[in-house]
This record gives sequence, C-alpha cells and structure tokens, in this order.
Amino acid sequence: MSTHTTEPTGSSEPAEGAERHGGLPLAALLALATAVFVTSLTETLPAGVLPAMSADLGVGESAMGQSVTVYAIGTAVTAIPLSAATAGWRRKRLLLTAMAGFAAANTVTAVSTDYSLTMAARFVAGVAAGLAWALLAGYARRLAPAHLQGRAIAIVMTGIPVALSLGVPAGTFLGEVLGWRVTFTLMTVLAVALLGWITAGVPDQPGQRRGAAGRVAVLRVLTVPGVTPVLFVTLVFVLAHTILYTYIATFLDGLGMGGSTDLVLLVFGVASLAGIWFVGARIDRRLRALTLASALLVAVSAALLAVPADSPALVYAAVALWGLGWGGAPTLLQTAVTDAGGDSADAAQAALVTLWNAAMAGGGVAGGVLLDHLGTGSLPWSVLLLLIPVVVVVARGQGFPAGGER
Repeated sequence: MSTHTTEPTGSSEPAEGAERHGGLPLAALLALATAVFVTSLTETLPAGVLPAMSADLGVGESAMGQSVTVYAIGTAVTAIPLSAATAGWRRKRLLLTAMAGFAAANTVTAVSTDYSLTMAARFVAGVAAGLAWALLAGYARRLAPAHLQGRAIAIVMTGIPVALSLGVPAGTFLGEVLGWRVTFTLMTVLAVALLGWITAGVPDQPGQRRGAAGRVAVLRVLTVPGVTPVLFVTLVFVLAHTILYTYIATFLDGLGMGGSTDLVLLVFGVASLAGIWFVGARIDRRLRALTLASALLVAVSAALLAVPADSPALVYAAVALWGLGWGGAPTLLQTAVTDAGGDSADAAQAALVTLWNAAMAGGGVAGGVLLDHLGTGSLPWSVLLLLIPVVVVVARGQGFPAGGER
C-alpha cells in the first residue's frame, strides 16, 4: 500500500546508529509501525463508535458510516498525484507532514458539531493517509539490509493488526465510557507523540531524483511483467475482505451475537498478529505459497460463515482463520508488487495504494447494497466468490514467484 523510491531494492543499507535486532533498526521500524497503527485506527475507529457519532451529529448511522468511505476516497484519489508532487521531498519531512495532518484532522473531528465539517476532516485524514502509505513500505525497505527487507515491511505492517485487535476494541470501550470525542482526542495525542519519536529516532532518507517523468510512470508500470496480476489480486482481495469486515457488527447481530462484536474483533486481531508473524519469518523465501495460503484461509472462513449454524464456537473459529489469513496480506502484496516493479517499484506501489483504497471504498458501498437487497447472509458468499479468481491468479505464479525465484 505504499510507494518505494527509485533506489534499487538490493541497494538499501542498514540505518546507521539505529538500534539493531538481527541486523534491523528496530526502534526506527517500530516508529513506522506506530505510524501504520495511527493510519489504520483513524480509518476504522468510527465503526466502533458509529451510533454515538450519528446521534451526536444528528444523522443516520448509514450516513455516518460514510465517514469510513470518505477517508478511503481521500486516500485513493490523492495517493498517486501527491506521490508524484512530493517525490523529491526527504522521507522524514514527508512522514512528519503526514502525521501532522492526522493530528489536525482528528482534532477537528473531535470538536466538530457539524456533519459536513466532520466529513471534510475525515477526507483530510484520508489525504494524510495517502501521503503516509506512499512512503512507509519503501522507507522500511531502505532502512534494512537487502536480505531482511521483507521482514522489515512485516514489522512495520504489524500496525494494522494491532489497530484492529487492540485499537478498535479499546477505542470502542473508551467511546462508551468517556464519549467518542475523547477517542479522537487521544488519537491526536498519539500523533503528536509520534511526531517527536520520528524526529528523534528515525534516520532520514533522500527523496527521488526525477522530474515530470514520474507522473506517467504509474501507467507505464502496468506493462511491467507481473505488476498487473498483483494489482488485480490486491483489488479483488481487499474488496472481498472489506465487504464483510465493514458490516461485521451487523452480520453478527443477525446471528444473535451482536453483543460479542468486540470479542470477535479481538479474536480476529490476535489471529492477524499470528499471521503477520508467520509471514514475516518466511516471506523472503515463500512469497507465492504464503499468498495462496492467505487467500485460501480467508475463503475457508467465508465458507464457514456462509453456512447457517447456531454455533458461536464455529463463528469464532471462522474469524480466527480469517484473521490468520488476512494478517499478512498487506505485507505479501506490497512485497510482491515491489519485487515485480523492479526499478519502477515506486510507481507500482502508488498504483497499489490507489487500488487498495478504492477497493475499501467500493467494499463499503457493495456491502451496503448486498445488505439492503439480499441480507447479511449474502456477505460471506460474496467473499467466497470473489476469492476464486484471486486463488487462480496467485496459483498461476506471475507476480508471485515461488521460493527460489525471488
């Protein structure tokens, strides 16, 4: 979901003066992981406090739910042009700008009493996410030795499952106890603290040395062998996931488990952490097998959820498989598109950011349409059907090399 710089993949050097852990600058990577956490939690937090937000701002829950969609749209429509416009910026300066954008947007969201202003703030937060995702994976790779770059991305991407497993449930709880505005205020505090951490602890990297040619590189990179299959898999896989995840509370309510949404999300998040740990340890040797396993685990989960059954244990088992499969997906897809893109990896990553967020926005809309016309039971079936072409494309191998081919 992020852009790489024009520096060749294999030329990255370890960050000098950084804390080492198996050859990795762990402190710097954890700061980037926290940035991922901020972006992910800011995006999904409204889902946990939706009723309170809608009541406070005087709109329906479906209208308030679009606060997640408009965030994704903000990222999707700005990632490529902003990536091109800021290509020459030094990486630390760009990351600090993005985090400052999150601090400002969450502050406005916390104090706003107007629906339109809140939606505008959410859009700005999405723009900040576009800036962040346009550099995080590439930044992580450049801070690590060449043979550990996949693991470096895996460490940074732990911010996603941590946000889902701990951040969303915690934000929901705090929203119920202290009010939803407090949760967004705390997001601002976290972003400000992260600004200091990045300033003090993350080594800088130069921007890209190229001009207007970068603006057409995104279209040109589609002709690079392997890039288009990875982008297709990204679009369809994320769409499938988002259709069900966006409406998981409604789906569980239909099963009579509405009161267990926080626990279900916790199981999903913990399983996601296990998934990303497993992927991080093996991604540099088993990219295709891991991506195939990821899609198959989510497909099996959808199949279990699609079968009517009065069994909470089955639901928890299915959600655990879902999290296990999904946890490593961002790392796998980013690594695949970067490897396939080669010298054009930055443009390939920018395209991935756009398609990823377009799929998230589309998943929210498509899931809503399915919900209104076919009911909650249609959601897992749609996931299962969408994952069929994903499995086929990954199994064919183009863009997803086997162990010894990377």
